[in-house]
Amino acid sequence: MSTLMNYSKDKLWQIEQNGFDQAYLGKTEAIMALGNGYLGARSAEEEAYISETRDTFVAGTFNAFDENEVTELPNVPDMWAMTFVFNDKPLNLTFGQVSAYKKRLNLKNGELTRDFIWEYDGLKLKFSFRRFVSKKRLHLLMSKVAIENLTSNPVTVALKSGINGQVSNEGSQHFTDGEKGLMAGKFIQMMPMTTGSKIQFVQTVEHRLSVENSQRPETGRRAFFMNYDFELAGNGKVEIEKRGNIYTSIDKDVDSHELKKLRAVAVDELQAIQTLTFDQLLLESGEEWDKVWRKHPIKITSEDFRDQIAIRFAQYHLHSIMPAHDDRMNIGAKGLSGEGYKGHTFWDTEVFMLPYFTFTHPELAKSLLTYRYRGLDGAHKKAASNGYSGAQYPWEAAWPTDGEVCPVWGAADIVTGQAIKIWSGFIEQHITSDVAFGVKQYLDVTGDKTFEIEKGYEILLDTAKFWTSRLEWNAETGLYEICDVMGPDEYKEHINNNSYTNYTAHWNMTYALQLMEELKTNSPELYAILDKKLDLSALTEAILAKVDKILLPKATEAGIIPQDDSYLTKTTVDLQKFKSADGVDGLFHVYNLEQINQMQITKQADVLLLMLLFEGLFDEALKLKNFDYYEPKTTHDSSLSLSTHAILSADLGKLEKSYDFFNQAKNIDMGEYMKSSDAGIHAASLGGIWQMTVLGYGGVRMVDGKLRIEPHLPNEWQALDYGFDYQGESISVSVDKEKMTLTKADDGNPIRFSYHQHEYTLQNTLTL
Repeated sequence: MSTLMNYSKDKLWQIEQNGFDQAYLGKTEAIMALGNGYLGARSAEEEAYISETRDTFVAGTFNAFDENEVTELPNVPDMWAMTFVFNDKPLNLTFGQVSAYKKRLNLKNGELTRDFIWEYDGLKLKFSFRRFVSKKRLHLLMSKVAIENLTSNPVTVALKSGINGQVSNEGSQHFTDGEKGLMAGKFIQMMPMTTGSKIQFVQTVEHRLSVENSQRPETGRRAFFMNYDFELAGNGKVEIEKRGNIYTSIDKDVDSHELKKLRAVAVDELQAIQTLTFDQLLLESGEEWDKVWRKHPIKITSEDFRDQIAIRFAQYHLHSIMPAHDDRMNIGAKGLSGEGYKGHTFWDTEVFMLPYFTFTHPELAKSLLTYRYRGLDGAHKKAASNGYSGAQYPWEAAWPTDGEVCPVWGAADIVTGQAIKIWSGFIEQHITSDVAFGVKQYLDVTGDKTFEIEKGYEILLDTAKFWTSRLEWNAETGLYEICDVMGPDEYKEHINNNSYTNYTAHWNMTYALQLMEELKTNSPELYAILDKKLDLSALTEAILAKVDKILLPKATEAGIIPQDDSYLTKTTVDLQKFKSADGVDGLFHVYNLEQINQMQITKQADVLLLMLLFEGLFDEALKLKNFDYYEPKTTHDSSLSLSTHAILSADLGKLEKSYDFFNQAKNIDMGEYMKSSDAGIHAASLGGIWQMTVLGYGGVRMVDGKLRIEPHLPNEWQALDYGFDYQGESISVSVDKEKMTLTKADDGNPIRFSYHQHEYTLQNTLTL
């Protein structure tokens, strides 16, 4: 299919769309989304189109439309739209002639621009739109448009712009209408409130026009607009600026959540920046973005310049959706770029995104894990409802204390036509050990003793307590099993002894046992506190009685670790036509899930993910056999799959195949296919791009709690420069085909690491 995406080797901080097509609005709405972690917005056009998805979200403001729906991030009343009418003709690019259309996102400073010339029925107008969400002032959003009349004839202009609450989440309306008002004669305000969670919003907008105009306010149901009428002279130009902000009653940076005071705070912010221009406000926002780019910059010298853009694209989005301001919040699977997955947090965070923050911005990683600590009550609630003890983390999480928020019903069955039950919330239980894994990796990398004592130990022990209660005794085999689960491969439901689940549960319990012994010996006061909470003596006894009898699937004679008890007995299918198609889920146009459940078809890395995360348990020969067995049976229908396969294949010397996976992952959002990102960006895959670059090709890995650095560049890369934090030290690495050079400040602690079975110490500079 044709594409509108364009990339240039001379503009490595830019993604660009050339040309306009109403059928493909969703692509750049999502991949050019703006955000600062507090709020995020899809980059819908200012003028409206039927096929648009116009979303703005504020992190953490979850609401349930009614008792029959799960909580989700509500689509906030829109503040970006502008309706223009020129000589009684509305601006609409499906009419007339459009030329020189370019929509661009500057990844370096987060500015979105859109330029084009529109000719229609005697009109010839040049438009230049600019907008950004401030990285400096978290509540502030800015937009500006310059319009030039390219004819000598004057043009009458009508502009309608303001706040439009007539938006929804695919039909679900999350807000009461709320009060509206004009403040200080120029600030229009709407005060909607979420229907269930009762979160108060205050949205404020101000307009500035460079020409004389007549104006009048207009209120409507869930809407407040300003109408401006003016004349655009022949060969003349007008500039219009729209400034706005959003505050809520859960914000931590305001002194009072009383509505009157929130309204005043919002107006005060806009009044305080009256003398600052659009460009000055953009500059200060860009300076905040510079702090991101200066921390461990990554330089890729590659035959394909898009590789460099890809890592910047990934980092841009990871920081635009990271709620650094509030540890009651986490990252959704689509970030703040779309309604997909309802803004919920999954295992995507711990396994795919958290490593980026752990190794580069540990203070942000700590915030994400504090969210999980805050979620212990919800995890206890879920465990108890299922008849277990300890902390069973929800498959989908929203507000941390909510517990499980996974929907029960999903898409229609291709065979029966009935809605398919989503079993993940019931039986995809590996999320609990995924959270424990994320905590342990964070502690190993950072050495953060404060978090370890105050929160980390408790999560690690409470999750082990769940697994200890979850085990089922099989009298025939004399082993403990974990039955009726779903592993990472979500195409296999209600299976027994999924390898990933069993091995990670065993690890969680084994580590907890070691931890309790260390605490009892070295930190008796802390042990006593945790014992009071978790009954550690009983937990120790229970783990000791069970842990050595957990069924851990062993390799067959052919060297294959069974994905579960029945996978290797199922029918095999040639997947090539499905794997080569655009989009995902093509299987479900032919088979239903029940049929796929009986085939050796894997949605995403399962056994192979286990072998990557716990690589010390498996030798290279075994990894190779399992890679060659499972990868051809994997559809990669989940965007989470490709990074695992890229890293593991690089480890196994399959560099050509690895780089192919890297390119596929890179193209999920950035690629030519114009429908891939309609529901939002693929946040976990973007975390995977960093992992492929630094953990894969850069070779940084934590193995059994110890640092290893063993780079292996793909053939297409000549060099790679990157950095990471480890044990409080900032380390820079430069790799080419011949050598690796590591540097850090000479006045810090020495860093020990392994490299090809040899131990080394880095004090300041070391070349290998």
